Amino acid sequence: MAEQDPLPRATAFARVGRCVAATVVLLARRQVHLPHENVGRRLTFADGSHGRVYRETVVERSAADPCILVVTFRLRGVHGWGHTAFRWESWLNTPLFVGFDGFVSKLWLAHDESGAYRGLYEWDGPERAVAYARALWRVLELVSVKGSIHYHVVPGLRRDELLADPDALAAAEPPGQDAWWRPAGIT
Repeated sequence: MAEQDPLPRATAFARVGRCVAATVVLLARRQVHLPHENVGRRLTFADGSHGRVYRETVVERSAADPCILVVTFRLRGVHGWGHTAFRWESWLNTPLFVGFDGFVSKLWLAHDESGAYRGLYEWDGPERAVAYARALWRVLELVSVKGSIHYHVVPGLRRDELLADPDALAAAEPPGQDAWWRPAGIT
């Protein structure tokens, strides 16, 4: 699915506010989990970059209309130990996404060789994934290098299918697209 412009700021922040309220309910019901099975895995992307999973977040729901969402951004002014601080601070960002309608899971990837962070999500419904990415953009632009925020949605694919076989993308998404988002190997 083609990347769309971010939502208007007022719309985006209203949706993030609703998400935070929904997250409180999910947390109270103990439906948000932080499994460790993928933490430490290294994803190689088709552009040659690498990212290590440093956190995993899952909500108790399954996707009737699964899709993969990959988001990337580079933090403004963060270098060296600042990356470690960001990874710790990112715990506080959890309420900004798990309550969005359709969220299933997220793998948090540490910065790659060029300082780019990625999130690899499973979402229920490509349109919902796009709506989230367009709202998230407004939050990320507060701390990101201008022009570094991008997202890509692949309908019809579950995260665990992708992790088991990165070549599964070839059937869902033909070669020739930008390579930054396309996992090419997992160790």
